[in-house]
Amino acid sequence: RSESARKAEDETMRYFAYSDYMKRKYGRKVYKLPVNLPASCPNREAGLSGCSFCGAAGAGFENLSSELLVGEQLRRNMEYIGRRYGADLFCAYFQNFTNTYLPLETLSAALEEALRFPEVVEVCISTRPDCVSDAYLERISKICGGCGKNAVLELGLQSVSHRTLQKIGRGHSLAEFIDAVLRSRRFGIEVCVHLILNLPWDDDSDAEEAAKILTALGVQQVKLHSLYIEKGTELCRQYEAGEFQLISDEEYVRRVIRFLRLLSPEISVQRLVSRAPEENTVFCNWGKSWWKIRDRIEEIMEQEDLRQGDRCD
Repeated sequence: RSESARKAEDETMRYFAYSDYMKRKYGRKVYKLPVNLPASCPNREAGLSGCSFCGAAGAGFENLSSELLVGEQLRRNMEYIGRRYGADLFCAYFQNFTNTYLPLETLSAALEEALRFPEVVEVCISTRPDCVSDAYLERISKICGGCGKNAVLELGLQSVSHRTLQKIGRGHSLAEFIDAVLRSRRFGIEVCVHLILNLPWDDDSDAEEAAKILTALGVQQVKLHSLYIEKGTELCRQYEAGEFQLISDEEYVRRVIRFLRLLSPEISVQRLVSRAPEENTVFCNWGKSWWKIRDRIEEIMEQEDLRQGDRCD
């Protein structure tokens, strides 16, 4: 597209959606396909119970079994998504738990298997900030660079407050996150940051500070989550015992907008609201459909003429 067409499109955008980011990158829509590896997490081992919000399945609600080969998972998902949406470009998303906690050779073989598919144009690798080493980054960069494809590290930060990170048992601080971003940059690997904007120990100023930090670090993507409370977790126990209170949905909407206004307009936004199966949770999105909350965010930004980055300086 011409530069004038792109500028005209930018003027209608309230925030830089991930779908638009990928269209600019590859010329058309790219669909993410979850890949489930038999990964774990250092925060769930050595007698630790893991993060207080993390359930037994991690984030893999929609994943196929990790017992299936990577190629088989991708073939099944490509067939389904391709038939449903007419898709022909894909991102292999190694979604669940801490993939760089796997043995290096195991992860390498999985990446190589995914990248053999010509339809797979990039890989996204979910991990923790304290499990990012030069050895893994160098291998990821070499594998992807060898076939001319892109790699994205999806880093779970959740909060920039060290007190909140301690409360939820994350096992790392903001420092490890900053280090992981800087290391990734040296190897030419993009970064997507995951944040939960309504953790009960955070407030609006924490959300604003998060936007400033991500902007200063120059990350490429962010994925915002509204907190859902899964059954059987430590967070569930605390919630049912009345140990904390959650902000309202309208307060969440306003907090997301405050975050977006301070976020660089060059950072793409993968998601504004979480999605989780109702049967697995005791709280999720205030009993509303996720898209209603997303639509409310967009409605207010339109009504008040607000945009991502309009307070970013």
